[in-house]
Amino acid sequence: MQPSPRYVVLMIRVGLIGYGLAGASFHAPLIGVVAGLRLTHVVTSRGEAVARDWPGVQVLADADALLGHADVDLVVIATPDHLHAPLARQALAAGKHVVIDKPFVTDPADGAALIALAEARGLMLSAFHNRRWDADFLTVQQVLTGGDLGDIALAELRWDRFRPAIKLGWRETQGAGLLNDLGPHLLDQALQLFGTPEAVSADLATQRAGAATEDYFEVTLFYGSCRVIVSAATLLAQPRPRFALYGTGGSFVKYGIDPQEAVLRAGQPPSTPEFGKEAPEAYGVLTKADGSARTVPGVRGDWREYYAGVVAAITGGAPAPVPAREAQAVMELVALARRSAAEGRRLPLA
Repeated sequence: MQPSPRYVVLMIRVGLIGYGLAGASFHAPLIGVVAGLRLTHVVTSRGEAVARDWPGVQVLADADALLGHADVDLVVIATPDHLHAPLARQALAAGKHVVIDKPFVTDPADGAALIALAEARGLMLSAFHNRRWDADFLTVQQVLTGGDLGDIALAELRWDRFRPAIKLGWRETQGAGLLNDLGPHLLDQALQLFGTPEAVSADLATQRAGAATEDYFEVTLFYGSCRVIVSAATLLAQPRPRFALYGTGGSFVKYGIDPQEAVLRAGQPPSTPEFGKEAPEAYGVLTKADGSARTVPGVRGDWREYYAGVVAAITGGAPAPVPAREAQAVMELVALARRSAAEGRRLPLA
């Protein structure tokens, strides 16, 4: 993936904090193939895995050791959620550009402070909302732009799983819950498609025996007479549509999850020729008001575009691929949804 030729490409030296699923399967492989980036340091206790995957990359025991390196330009934070804000604060104070895996922060007050610090230091700060470059989301954007659906009355963005057993690991035992895990992706997509809502109403539940945090949520966003629902559940053996949009001109319904995560988790590189391409059976169906229907081929997704945008932002002054203020808006919406669920009522956005 090459950045736009109008940018002068410098080699950006990247330090990655965390080598769990996000660091090892998503960030490192993407960094490794995007022109202008070079992974130089990884902070992790899994040094053997780094040596196997990235020979020559220096393994460090803690973030302090990384931030003391003058030859690190960009710090990527792929740690448990509660460490995002303090590590980002340290990195910015050390003069590093920063990418934070979602969620951006767990407390919106921390996000506001990070944005102020980054702006004061003239540094790029961005959140890894890679799902903006999903095949299904890009296809939905194309369908909406085409105007075939008319005025949208109802849109549903859902992410369903069937995981009856509690998975070991911090996300399900120590994390803030499914709303903080999948909610930022879904809410970010909703904001990108429909803008800022007028109000929000939310329902959260813990449905699996032994679950430490909520494993179900449904958030309704209000846009005049239009309703946009984002939802995720953990006990659905038959998933609902990933996207379902209904308007005065017709509907668009699409099942399945973008294929890029499965490719990367299987250890295949993002340079794989079919990376980001959906199988024809995963294409969505557009049904017009007269009852006629047609299959809409999926737009190719490409998470490499996120890091190409990081290169453009750092070397050429382009906007961050996901500006920190947009990531902050998502987390403010998450916080408002939690308050709505706790109080059992619809809440307006300030």
